[in-house]
Amino acid sequence: MKLKVLVTREIFEDILDYLAGHFEVSANQSDIPMDPQTLAKNLTNKSGVMTTLMDRVDAALLSACPTLKAVCNIAVGFNNIDLNACSRAKIMVTNTPGVLDDSTADFTWALIMATARRVVESDTHLRSGHWKGWYLKQFLGADVHHATLGILGFGRIGRKVARRASGFDMTVLYHSTRQADPDVERACNATYVSKDALLTRADILTIHVPYAPSTHHIIGRPELAMMKPGAILINAARGGVVDDAALVEALTSGRIAGAGLDVFENEPALNPALITMKNVVLTPHIASSSAATRHAMAMLAARNLVAALTTGKPPNLINPEPSGDGSGQ
Repeated sequence: MKLKVLVTREIFEDILDYLAGHFEVSANQSDIPMDPQTLAKNLTNKSGVMTTLMDRVDAALLSACPTLKAVCNIAVGFNNIDLNACSRAKIMVTNTPGVLDDSTADFTWALIMATARRVVESDTHLRSGHWKGWYLKQFLGADVHHATLGILGFGRIGRKVARRASGFDMTVLYHSTRQADPDVERACNATYVSKDALLTRADILTIHVPYAPSTHHIIGRPELAMMKPGAILINAARGGVVDDAALVEALTSGRIAGAGLDVFENEPALNPALITMKNVVLTPHIASSSAATRHAMAMLAARNLVAALTTGKPPNLINPEPSGDGSGQ
């Protein structure tokens, strides 16, 4: 008899077919978000689940799902999952690293260009019928070429963002928990600096750190106060790494010139003041949302689930303490 698994949100049909070759699959193709009670109910007698960042997996949920053996997140991040609770329950947890790096780096540059050159604001101006013709000081923006790009977090995505900066002849500075190897720095044409130097020197500051207690509000009022007047902040990493209320204050006062944001604290809710600001570009957590990349993410999560429940050794295990035996029982 096949093990039972749940897919919490809509995914691609071919991936459902792949899963169905291994399991009895319950899939939420209607894509209606599940509250904790509904999620727990749907996980009854399930051995595995494919989750998204919108699904909270914590000790309370796990206590109601004693048959669960694997939680496979369709994301690189996993702050929606209590890893310690899963490890205590001997539940394997996986994520989907690597497959979205290029698409997220591309989108970071979309935010940089749109914010610096006021693309969204000028598009709205034109569509609303306000454009009356060319004039010299119309929608003056900031040059990206030859500017100083500051990268906070120099992992896979941060490095790909840095490589793309070479086409704009930028000075690239970075700060991370550890300095990269010299060959990586040369390949990315990037220079390691202190966090304070990064904040004070960057014309454009882009964030690429995971969300964790140590990175909560890593950019807050003190950090924003250190940034250059006229600087731009880009966040396509995780909500919560930026203090959104402090950012609103900095934008309102003119302390910094603009922001491009794909993620927010408490999303899908966001600080309502951001919506009214013309110097802010807002997108709904879509940095990885190309058709090819989202398909690759879902397929990797599915392969993780199959491996977890058949071999006990999924390729992207992020809590190595559990030792699944592949039985799913």
